[in-house]
Amino acid sequence: MANKDNHRRFGNIRKRESGRYQIRYPAPDGRMRTGTETYERKSDAERALSLIEAQMIRGEWTDPERGKVKLKDYAETWIDQRPGLRPRTVDLYRWLLKKHITPYLGNVQVAKLSTSTIRQWRADLLGNGVSVGMAAKAYRLLRAVLMTATEDDGIIAKNPCRIRGAGDEHAEERPVLSVAQIFVLADRVGRRPVGNVRKVKDRVYRLRFQRHGEMRTHPEVFLTRVEAERALWKMGRDGRADVTHDRRFRAMVLLATFASLRWGEVSALRRMDVDLDARTVRVRMAYVERSSGGLVLGPPKSKAGRRTVGIPQSIVPILREHMDTYVQHEPGSLMFPGAKGGPLRRSGFNSRTRWVDVVAEMGLCGLHFHDLRHTGNMLAAESGAGLKDLMARMGHDNVRAAMIYQHAVRGADKTITDAIDKQLEAHEDGGAAGAR
Repeated sequence: MANKDNHRRFGNIRKRESGRYQIRYPAPDGRMRTGTETYERKSDAERALSLIEAQMIRGEWTDPERGKVKLKDYAETWIDQRPGLRPRTVDLYRWLLKKHITPYLGNVQVAKLSTSTIRQWRADLLGNGVSVGMAAKAYRLLRAVLMTATEDDGIIAKNPCRIRGAGDEHAEERPVLSVAQIFVLADRVGRRPVGNVRKVKDRVYRLRFQRHGEMRTHPEVFLTRVEAERALWKMGRDGRADVTHDRRFRAMVLLATFASLRWGEVSALRRMDVDLDARTVRVRMAYVERSSGGLVLGPPKSKAGRRTVGIPQSIVPILREHMDTYVQHEPGSLMFPGAKGGPLRRSGFNSRTRWVDVVAEMGLCGLHFHDLRHTGNMLAAESGAGLKDLMARMGHDNVRAAMIYQHAVRGADKTITDAIDKQLEAHEDGGAAGAR
């Protein structure tokens, strides 16, 4: 408002050469700020000053100067300053920022981001072939960054990420194996055909294989090593080549499934973590593979990840045989070491077991190692265990995942329908008897 001498109590207004009006006002730090917008009418400028004054009185004013920081710079600092992020989460955030956010919005000032800008950015991602799931991950990261800008740093008044459903992922339902399939898989991951592939002249590949103990040469040549290796694998499966059976991964598949272990957890297990007399496995640590290829040994994924899980009696003899045959006697020896005795990497496991070929042969194309844990969780939920017990076994801090498994195995709607059917059948039987 203006005083009697025509001077405002808060801020001032000047008319620019263009004929539009611009405001200036003192910030809480005593420095003068110039409005970023201009106004066609002086009354609009006065209204803007009154609004800013009211925001300062309520403690809701945001400094437009701070909002001039570019999103790329602010987001990079945000990632650096997040406490407690796991290494792979940091890698994922940096990758999402570099791949899907910075190319579109990196040079935009944080204060100039609007909901319409965010909506267009998401539409561009999807239009360029980015999957809905990946776009949701990028959106959730951007929303979290701008939430800090809004609530903690106060550099914008409200979070522009306000697109309903943009952060939702609808992951495809993962397969659940039967107990019989689990044992078949555990047995087949160790089977390997005996033979080799070598490159010969004319840049083709020759396959040699063993049959009844005698090495033979395949009559055909192959254009790529992959084709030759697949041919050798098929010959072993069909009985046209001798097969060796390395049982070192059998116990790993069974333990990961029936104890509901993550890859990083099962690959970090030591001899001292497995107590066959008590039939328990203790999860203390987990390996995390960085995008750079390095392995980091640290605590499990969540606080609840540190846990002791029971082992079914049926697989104890298999674990005992494994420990006697493949695990060194020192307490700190890895339960499932890599080829050179160090930690086992996913890539090493996949190549040594030919995981992709094995699961395809079983009609389970696309099955991931993590699906074994999913199967184990389903089996645990089918036991009828309570929510807290399921959470403890799965290593979850929140109830959501455990509730999902409980709901899945209950088949609530089918159960209700079956119960109604039984009541109807009883009623019909009783009615028929009464009619007689």
